[in-house]
Amino acid sequence: MQTEILPIEHPDIVDLAADTISSGGPVAFPTDTVYGVGVDAFKADAIQKLFVIKERDTSRAVPILLGEISHLSRIVGEMSYKALRTAEAFWPGPLTLVVPRHPTLPHILAPGETIGVRMPDHAAALSLLKRTGPLAVTSANRSGAPSPRTAREVFEQLGGRIPLILDGGTTPGGIPSTVIDCTGEEIRLIRHGPVSLQEINALFA
Repeated sequence: MQTEILPIEHPDIVDLAADTISSGGPVAFPTDTVYGVGVDAFKADAIQKLFVIKERDTSRAVPILLGEISHLSRIVGEMSYKALRTAEAFWPGPLTLVVPRHPTLPHILAPGETIGVRMPDHAAALSLLKRTGPLAVTSANRSGAPSPRTAREVFEQLGGRIPLILDGGTTPGGIPSTVIDCTGEEIRLIRHGPVSLQEINALFA
């Protein structure tokens, strides 16, 4: 497979990336942390490709990225008030919500009944996500290798394995997103990150 690298400023880049994803192909693109590689979140065959491309264990869940809060209804089986209020307050940004998965999501996304979902704070990623709808996205590296922060680093690991890389320069990297469990009555912290549990709880004080 030939891998094409195109600048994020290319006038047809969103159309090209959306067409690739619509046809079941993976696309790598920059986010507010590192480069991710994503596919249509509702295509099981495409999600399977992610595991093969990355040489990743299928027991590991693949999170979903959104471009609009309104897309949550397609991902979540039941959305609590606290989960929705938290998303509205901190998205786009470094906060991942673990929520009950919608029954229409392919089982291969995650072994359990929940799914992680986030809206990245990156203009190019949001433009693509608004066009494509929810994407199953994981870091654009081979499993166990460093997460890439440039298009060239993506190519060094996944060149010949994916058809398209969107070059948006160097990503910020840094601290991974905060992860919270929104499946119960109270929000529970799973992983510390840029957004603190105190900030989240202050919304409901």
